[in-house]
Amino acid sequence: MTTLSIRNLTKRYGNLTALENFSLEIHSGQFMVLLGPSGCGKTTVLRCIAGLTGITSGEIYIGDELVNKLPPKDRDVAMVFQNYSLYPHMNVYENIAFPLKMRKTERNQIKERVQNIANLLNISNLLNRKPKEISGGQMQRVALGRALVREPKIFLMDEPLSNLDAKLRTDMRVEIKKLQKKVGITTLYITHDQIEAMSMADNIGIMDAGKLLQLDTPQKVYNEPANQFVAGFIGIPPMNFLEFKIVRDKSMFLKLVTGSANEHDNKFMIKVPDVLSASISNTGDETIILGIRPKDITVLRTDEEFDGFKVKGEVTFIELLGDDSIAEVKLGQNSLKISNVASRIDNLIIGKEAIMGIKYSKLYLFKNSGKRMNSSITPSSA
Repeated sequence: MTTLSIRNLTKRYGNLTALENFSLEIHSGQFMVLLGPSGCGKTTVLRCIAGLTGITSGEIYIGDELVNKLPPKDRDVAMVFQNYSLYPHMNVYENIAFPLKMRKTERNQIKERVQNIANLLNISNLLNRKPKEISGGQMQRVALGRALVREPKIFLMDEPLSNLDAKLRTDMRVEIKKLQKKVGITTLYITHDQIEAMSMADNIGIMDAGKLLQLDTPQKVYNEPANQFVAGFIGIPPMNFLEFKIVRDKSMFLKLVTGSANEHDNKFMIKVPDVLSASISNTGDETIILGIRPKDITVLRTDEEFDGFKVKGEVTFIELLGDDSIAEVKLGQNSLKISNVASRIDNLIIGKEAIMGIKYSKLYLFKNSGKRMNSSITPSSA
């Protein structure tokens, strides 16, 4: 097994910077996922590793070998693309065997290795079929087999499940993860789908605008996001963000920035508990961003006791999802998404007011720069 090390990688296309001082270390046998929106530089990273795109500066090591100047065929990496790229005139056996034939591997070895891979991927019964005669999921298995049969040092996957339907994507996520652990090949997988990333990765790297914003385990990226972008990108529905003006008086208050012309509208005022006062007063900013995950907002009955703060808003939308429901509530010019509301659905009527409770321990605080100020807060008796 082999490590993959990227150090200060920069890639420019004229005046456009696709990657800037990008560094990443993938340990031997690890399944690493790069997650980010379209255009953030994920595919550029893969293409640079594979040698399909030249780099502007930086270093790429596969194992102990610097591969910057090596042609793609000498880097011993295998790629799986979202469009499968199977040869339509070849049957499944010939597609899987093709890389070995190009390396002039002996015929008996080719037959043995193709059969082993076909058994591993459960496609032995498809070896005589053409790509047009098999399903999308089966074609993806063939593409995986063609990459694996080479026994590469590094496995690169470029959104390989994006062309599959939802159920098949779920099944293939499990299959790919099991397969990678079984063969133990160091893998870099890129996607814009956070469910894929969270369910498959040993570690996730969150990217935006050619930069790596956070690299951590899936659970830590979710529970301890480094900044507002990461917090808003991970989670379904995404985290709610509300901007509050800090009112420093004898007691500290937060006043929701509503965009209303009436600056004296104190409808959305929150008294800051002692446990948060120090963090907020030391920001040096006039405003602060509060982040709240939809699942951490509780729909309350009128006059129901709640250990936290309450806000009222108008229900504008309810999305029924079977076991769960998602509601949208308007606060001034802002809106909150609330999930897990199925048990309180009777308290939500579109066009009517709803009361919501939020525990202080579930708040995330962000500076205007987007940097997170705290992890989860555990108040005393606020």
